[in-house]
This record gives sequence, C-alpha cells and structure tokens, in this order.
Amino acid sequence: MFVDARHIKPFEKKIWLSSPTMHGDEQKWVNDAFLKNWITTAGENINELEKLVAEYAGVKYAVALSCGTASLHLATKLAGERLYGQPKPDQGTLCGHKVFCSDMTFDATVNSVAYEDGEAVYIDTERDTWNMCPEALRKAFEIYPDVKLVIVAHLYGVPGKMDEIRAICNEHGALIVEDAAESFGATYKGIETGKLGDFGCISFNGNKIITGSSGGMFLTDSKSDADKVRKWSTQSRENADWYQHEEVGYNYRMSNIIAGIVRGQMNYLDEHIAQKKAIYNRYKEGFKGLPVSMNPYDETNSEPNFWLSCLLIDREAMCRQVRGENDALYVPEKGKTCPTEILEVLRRYNAEGRPIWKPMHMQPIYRMNGFVTASGNGRGQSNAYIDCGEAVDVGADIFERGLCLPSDNKMTPEEQDTIIELIRSCFE
Repeated sequence: MFVDARHIKPFEKKIWLSSPTMHGDEQKWVNDAFLKNWITTAGENINELEKLVAEYAGVKYAVALSCGTASLHLATKLAGERLYGQPKPDQGTLCGHKVFCSDMTFDATVNSVAYEDGEAVYIDTERDTWNMCPEALRKAFEIYPDVKLVIVAHLYGVPGKMDEIRAICNEHGALIVEDAAESFGATYKGIETGKLGDFGCISFNGNKIITGSSGGMFLTDSKSDADKVRKWSTQSRENADWYQHEEVGYNYRMSNIIAGIVRGQMNYLDEHIAQKKAIYNRYKEGFKGLPVSMNPYDETNSEPNFWLSCLLIDREAMCRQVRGENDALYVPEKGKTCPTEILEVLRRYNAEGRPIWKPMHMQPIYRMNGFVTASGNGRGQSNAYIDCGEAVDVGADIFERGLCLPSDNKMTPEEQDTIIELIRSCFE
C-alpha cells in the first residue's frame, strides 16, 4: 500500500544512497588494536581479516590494502610485469601497451592502466547485465590482436558474463584483472566474484556492501603473487635488517584499525546482501505498470549482492534532457520524465540518488582512447566515432536513461514506499 505523493513531506532524516551500517562488533576489534597498541599497518586484525576474506571468497590468499584502487593498481602492475617483464625504472609495467577495459564503471577501474603507462581501450556494455559485452570484446581483439590484458568490472554488484569473457581471453592468451569492488559476496555459477579472473580486487570503501571506511583486498590462488603484492604495498622493502630497496614500492598496506572495522563487518555480509536484495525486489514490485525496468542480471547463472538498485526509463517515456560537462537541463512533459527530474525530486524530499556511472569513453580525460562496440564500430585508431544506431554505445544509452536509487539497508519499507510514490508521481 503506497502513500499519496500529494501529501508527502520531506524526510526528517536523510535517506542515503548507501551508507555504512555498523553493528558493534567493529568497535570490539578497533578497541583490541588500541589495547594491544597495534596502531600501524601490521597486527592481528589484518592477519585475521585476510584469512576471513580468503575463506569467504574461496581463494588461497588475500592481501589487505589501503583501498580498492591500490588493489587494482598492484594487480595491473603484476599483470604487466608477467606479460612484458621488468620495466625500466622510469616506466610502468604496461609501457604503452593497450588494455581492454570495462567502459561503464568508476574511473578507479581504468586509472590503474594510466598509472602503469598503458593505454585503455574501452569495451562497450551489454544490456543483459550492464557489464562488458563479450561480443564487443571479441570485435576488439579483431581490431587490436596484440592486446594481452583485460580489466573487467562487475557493475553495481551484478556479475558479468565471465564464462564468455574468459573463453575469449583464453583464445588470445590474455590475462584478466577482475574488479569486484562493487560485487563482494556476489556469485557467478556458484563462484564468488574476485575469484573468476587471474587477479581479483575488492573494496571496503564507505558505501560498499561492508566497509572499513576505506580499505581493499587483493585476491589470488598464487602465493608468489600474494607475496609480491604484499612486498610492493610496504614500500618494496627487501629482507634485510636495514631499509633495502631494489624496486619501486608503495605505501598501500591496510591499517590495523581499518582491518578491525572490516573484521567486525564480515559476520554481517550475508545479512547486508539479503537486505539489499529485499530493497531491489520492493522497488521492482513498486514500479509495476510504469515504463521502467530495474538493472538486470542473469537469474540462471548469477546471484548479485544487489549493492545498488537502479532504474532505467523506457525511451518513449523520456522527456527531453541534455547534459553538459557539469550541468543538466530537461523539459518537463506530462506523462514523461528523465533521470535529472527524478533526482531533483528525490533531493527535494531529502533522499539521495545518483546518475549511472558516466561511461569512460565519454569522460574528457579518456575521450581520445579507443572504444569498441558489439557492431565492431566505435572509435578505432583514427578516433573517429561512427554512429550506426542501437548497436553502438549501449553504455551511453544506459547513462542517458538510468539512475541509481536510494539503496541504503537502513531505509525502512515505509520510507522506500514513499520514494517509490515520489518516482511514480514524476510520470503523472
């Protein structure tokens, strides 16, 4: 039973997109670190958390790092070293080589390529899961047959089509860095995301399914890879009594305080996933009859963690909307709406939504990079963009018509009903 939008008042307490949910166990392990004076990047919390995460993800080794971005960087660096050998001191391990990357993702996924002096080529999105399109990836290898590294992100906690992506990569001898920052706890054919690539990366950022306020983890079944990443993350110190350095290192190790928070969160990961799934299903039921759909997933082969619930407006129900680099405008139209209008309404009532990730090939910093679609068109080596209809640029279409809904697991069913009715009112 939904409320009447005409009588809605702004929420007294803000409804967040996805905020941290604490349970009390986190404080216990933080206090333990204080009592034992392990206020550093070593300690029992880090050791125990690595064991807990490795066991949950089904991998042999997990290395605790300062953030998910650090994990992505070191995974990319490790892949580059394996593929191309040790670089010169003033070069990254990719040193001009191209890397295929998910197009619709947060920029941390692809910035690691720039950190290592590589060149990202963006692979368009497919509609079934909003993740990297296998057919576009296949076309990309036809255009760039020498590429040996693919970075795949699982968008909003929904696993991509990893069997197809893996098969294509195997055909071309390419390694996979798996960005599972948003999808910790999600499974594909019963396997945890983060275990599906050659190198796995997860995040414990403040808005993730569980959090330490920051923090990340590198996942692997290789002891040598785990040891390498752990060494790099602690400034590449050699095993000597003094500070001996033979290669570039980074200050990327997780704090024992942060590890205590995540350690306390681990017991609640499955609970958070169940809460997020209930939110997704409640939205799906509440939007019945509207010209919209939810962010999709493969119900046969995958179980998302439902980190964020997203809405896609049918094209015929879109009012006119235009976006610049920093601003957006729309023309109100009876019976129609757009993401800009819905986000404005939510903001007015003290609820937080967000646009879909703007695809990387549309970002000013990466506009000159290659971009490949399922049709084989897009921006090739000439950087000329070819528009040949629906098959081109699926990511841009989802960005135009989609938005992320308030998905906080502390939101009550009554509060969510109010948000649903606010959104329904935008179509009146």
